[in-house]
Amino acid sequence: MHTRPTRSALYIPGSKDRALEKARSLPVDVILFDLEDAVAPDAKIAARDTLFAALASGYGPRQRIVRINALDTEWGRADAAAVAAMDCDAILLPKVNSTADVDALAALVPDVPFWAMMETPLGVLNAASIAAHPRIAGFVMGTNDLAKDMGSRGRPALMTALQMCLLAAKAAGIVALDGVYNAFQDEDGLRAECAEGRDMGFDGKTLIHPAQIAIANAAFGPTEDEIALAHRQIAAFTEAEANGQGVAVVDGKIVENLHIVTAKATLAKAEAIAALESA
Repeated sequence: MHTRPTRSALYIPGSKDRALEKARSLPVDVILFDLEDAVAPDAKIAARDTLFAALASGYGPRQRIVRINALDTEWGRADAAAVAAMDCDAILLPKVNSTADVDALAALVPDVPFWAMMETPLGVLNAASIAAHPRIAGFVMGTNDLAKDMGSRGRPALMTALQMCLLAAKAAGIVALDGVYNAFQDEDGLRAECAEGRDMGFDGKTLIHPAQIAIANAAFGPTEDEIALAHRQIAAFTEAEANGQGVAVVDGKIVENLHIVTAKATLAKAEAIAALESA
């Protein structure tokens, strides 16, 4: 089970020195260093060296995940070889359709965790087996590509796909990040979509602009009220157990052991976020 905060995951072009430098000071949990969509074809080879040098200088406590080009492109295999030597936490593989794609990358990179872009209809249909693959540590929803392939319009049309991937991720105990919100200047829209993704069960939101970080961090982190409730639930249940009872009552609601599991997870998440922000 993952323990590091993943509230916000910002895409950064692996070819842009200025963006790579700015990312060192951003209050983001995860940086998705991109060698794929955010890098022009004529810059892809040079981007490997640029990113290698940037990662060697460190990014503090932030998770560093590098998205390579698909292995069936002219850059994918060389990307994999280059990223295997970089100081990163995981490799993000795009266009994952099945475990065969994961196996192909595993044959090239023996010891780095993988995350999978879930952005094709076939990938969604195979989500359970992909999530269960021993090298997979996380899912990233590629909602733009998925909508394109499905010919769908609007987030409601993607709900089945989002939920299938989320169920697969939860069953396997891996991270699941919601897709991007394209209108980066629409704070209210982003806030609403973050709340929806949080309530569905996603662990965080992928982002395309630094201005989106604060909203994602607030949405996917526990609130002060949730933290206070967790403490009250644990205290009440502990007292109930000491009195030989199996349930407690907090704020007029029954509290059982399953609620204590959630309460402890809430407190652990809050502690991990506090540690990350103070690092």
